[in-house]
This record gives sequence, structure tokens and C-alpha cells, in this order.
Amino acid sequence: MGVIRAEPFDFSFDPATLGLVVIDMQRDFVEPGGFGASLGNDVALLQAIIPTVQALIGGFRAAGLPVIHTRECHRPDLSDLPPAKRDRGAPALRIGDEGPMGRILIAGEPGADIVPELAPAPGEPVIDKPGKGAFYGTEFAQVLADRNLRQLVFAGVTTEVCVQTTMREANDRGFDGLLATDATESYFPEFKQAAIRMIIAQGGIVGWAAPTAHVLEAL
Repeated sequence: MGVIRAEPFDFSFDPATLGLVVIDMQRDFVEPGGFGASLGNDVALLQAIIPTVQALIGGFRAAGLPVIHTRECHRPDLSDLPPAKRDRGAPALRIGDEGPMGRILIAGEPGADIVPELAPAPGEPVIDKPGKGAFYGTEFAQVLADRNLRQLVFAGVTTEVCVQTTMREANDRGFDGLLATDATESYFPEFKQAAIRMIIAQGGIVGWAAPTAHVLEAL
């Protein structure tokens, strides 16, 4: 057994059931010219966490523990994209439109891919998800079951949207979740801080939170 120094209290884990989930570290969200930037956001905030996420991934790989990646993207024919989602953000580029890195958030397009610095290693699952949470419309639950994972460390973007949504979905399904606080980010720093407070409130109503250094120390 291991222990990660965390809030609201220490996170005890069994290495046999622990995995890392890296949410949506995609070019369209993180790099200039992508979907996130087209909405007027400062992508430099998200780029800044790449080295920390890289270190976290490296720690899990070195410990022989699973790493799972997600990408928010849609089919080329947009059949899995509801109009309510596509129409958000106008008059900026919308999902499916041509952008500097191909069609915005479309599977197989360069912009939908994970940034090169965090590229999945051979054998690491990559979950393509049409929604904010990783469980909806995907094989994520089966991937976790196949690896006997019940405790998950989360990293990625954005904290208050796809990361928090997936943590809440996991909590509802009986998983223990811990957010690596410096390996996640938002275009809105105040939203990140609010999301962390919501996650650890009331004795960890959604989960735990800890800096990457504490996670790596425990591994």
C-alpha cells in the first residue's frame, strides 16, 4: 500500500489498482491557432503545465502503472455532435469547421491529436470521447475494468470542464479520484481554484487533490 499526502486528507492507494488519466491535452486546446485560442483564450496557461504532466506520466510509467489518455473529438460526419454543442462559441470557429490544424475537434485531424510532448506510449489506451466526461459514449469503463483500476489520478484540461466532469462521473461509479493540482489548468484561473475547492469540499465529496511532487514521492 502507498499514501499520497493530499487534501482534504491523505490518499491511501493500492498500486495494483492505481492508474493515471490524462484528460484532453490536445493541440486544439493547448496550442496557438486551435479551438481554444479561436474562442479568445490564452492558451499559454495550458501550455505551461506540459512539463509537469510529462513528469507525472513519466513517474507512472517508471513505476509500471497504467496511463490512459483521452481526446475530445467527433466523427467526421458530426453524427455524434449535438447542435447545441456545435453552435456554442459563434462567431468564432465551431467544431467541424476548418481551422489552422485541420477541422476543429474532428477525429483524425492534427488539431485533435495529443501534443507531441505527451504522446501516448505503445499500448497506452487513448479514449476518444464526444462529451465532456470520459465515460459517456466511450469504452472508458471497460478499459478501467480490464486493468482492475479502482483508484485514479487525474491530470489535463480544462480543470472545471472535462477533468471535473470525469472525476464526478468516476466518483458516481465508485472510483477514488485524486486531482494533480499543478498538472491541470483552465483558461480561467479562478475557475480552476473553484473546481479544486468543490472537489475536496465536505471531506472530499468528489475526491482528493495534491501537487504532482506528492504523487511522485508516493510512487
